[in-house]
Amino acid sequence: MSSELPPQAQNQLAQLQQVQQQAQALGMQKSQMESMQKESEMALEELEKLTDDAVVYRSIGELQIKSDKQETIAKLKERQETLSLRLQSISRQEERISKRFNQLQEQIKQSMGTQAQ
Repeated sequence: MSSELPPQAQNQLAQLQQVQQQAQALGMQKSQMESMQKESEMALEELEKLTDDAVVYRSIGELQIKSDKQETIAKLKERQETLSLRLQSISRQEERISKRFNQLQEQIKQSMGTQAQ
């Protein structure tokens, strides 16, 4: 069937598939960022429950490093801010991709409507 489509419509379909793949990749990134953000929130909640002199360890790569409670809280809050910014960026990218997807769908419909006549 695709050999019956004009080259312009074939190109638009290829672009549509590419946009779909980008949307899926963004969705996976967003899910991962949301999961990381939730983990940070849970860790912060637990840290807040500890006394100020409690022994705390942070993961750095594959190491566990002894850390000060306040320093660890600051690092977690910084991480949350970074994740929040990344999530905002991903949401903006999703909006752009959604608009591009709808635009391509409309172009393909028009191409198919022109061909049918």
